[in-house]
Amino acid sequence: MSIEKTFSIIKPNSTLDNNIGNIIAVFEKNGLRVSAAKFAKLSKEKAEGFYIEHKERPFFGELVNFMTSGPVLLMVLEGENAVAKNRELMGATNPANAAEGTIRKLYAKSVGENSVHGSDSHAAAEREIAYFFERNEVVNRF
Repeated sequence: MSIEKTFSIIKPNSTLDNNIGNIIAVFEKNGLRVSAAKFAKLSKEKAEGFYIEHKERPFFGELVNFMTSGPVLLMVLEGENAVAKNRELMGATNPANAAEGTIRKLYAKSVGENSVHGSDSHAAAEREIAYFFERNEVVNRF
């Protein structure tokens, strides 16, 4: 198996509730490492651009408002099968349906405030990493 990269966001509800360390610990205990990270306060334009695929959906405005409501932690995660592993660790979008021990079961408040975002494919991971990180930010390791 090869080492992959994926993209993750710790969303405003989890940063404001001081769950950053708890969430990163879940990733690390399960074989993913943070290879790049930065805090950001997303602008409306940046959030709209990131979630452009949802523009016509009724929840788009609420999603953008939530994602701009507080700081987020943008991360590149690395590990074997990182995209699939991250999806598994996050759990179902709706925390009520998420498996025990998953990030969303542990820290999400609702479907809208579901604590984390993770790329859903290799193509999405590449696109999302490029959207938030300069190439040299991802190449440099901690």
